[in-house]
Amino acid sequence: MRSIVLLGPTAVGKTKLSIELAKELNGEIISADSMQVYRGLDIGTAKPTMEERQGIPHHLIDIHNPDEEWTVSDFVEESQKLKVKIQNKGKLPIIVGGTGLYLWSLLEGFAFPISPADKELRGRLEELPTTTLYAQLSASDPKAAEKIHANDKKRIIRALEVFELTGKPISELQESRKPEAESRTRNYTLIGINLTREELYERINARIDNMIAQGLIGEVEGLLAKGYSKSLNSFQALGYKEVVEYLDGKWDKEQMVEELKKRTRNFARRQLTWFRRFKDVKWFRPEEKDAIIESCQG
Repeated sequence: MRSIVLLGPTAVGKTKLSIELAKELNGEIISADSMQVYRGLDIGTAKPTMEERQGIPHHLIDIHNPDEEWTVSDFVEESQKLKVKIQNKGKLPIIVGGTGLYLWSLLEGFAFPISPADKELRGRLEELPTTTLYAQLSASDPKAAEKIHANDKKRIIRALEVFELTGKPISELQESRKPEAESRTRNYTLIGINLTREELYERINARIDNMIAQGLIGEVEGLLAKGYSKSLNSFQALGYKEVVEYLDGKWDKEQMVEELKKRTRNFARRQLTWFRRFKDVKWFRPEEKDAIIESCQG
């Protein structure tokens, strides 16, 4: 049986389904979530608890402190090693995630589109003054800002687009790019899960409300109290960035929650933009477990 890649937008139900698949198919789970690697970032990343994991081994979760570096190259290298180890135990690797860049790089050998088109995002950026855009670039990707002239609006926008869409600085992606490799999708069964937009947005809104109720604000306060800088890449993750802005006085609590819901809905849309680029994805609703299992076994 080929290794499984289970992909889908945030809040769609990947975690629950992946555990059910692992139990049914004798599998182990490799997380392809760029933020679940960090210890202490639990509530905001919707990291499955030990109870929720039901004894199923999970890999690439809680392996770094928030101030330690973790790149797309690291993910590809470690996930490939884990895949072999899991297979050598006679078990099935199930790679689960919503970080499209990670999955693309794993399957396509870093031959990812460096600047995927997003007309809505580009239009929004083009409305801003060049000075504002350059300031944003300097904050999100200082290395790129050093190489791009402050008046080169086109290149500034391109770099910001990549950061918005992938969550990674364009400078990092350019450094880690390798010659285009033959697609490795033939070694995997790609399963996508999705809902109608209305259903997905309803789940996203409910998830955010639940995160706040579980103590997301306290989680962020606790990390800051340990001395972690709010400028860390890990604090740019959805949920953490908005809570930091709230703690800095940019929003009141209600405004912060609404902003987080809006940004998460936009993030889900960008995830789906990535996933549409993958070939041979078989799409299902999350409750179609029997059909998904049959597809995995086929």
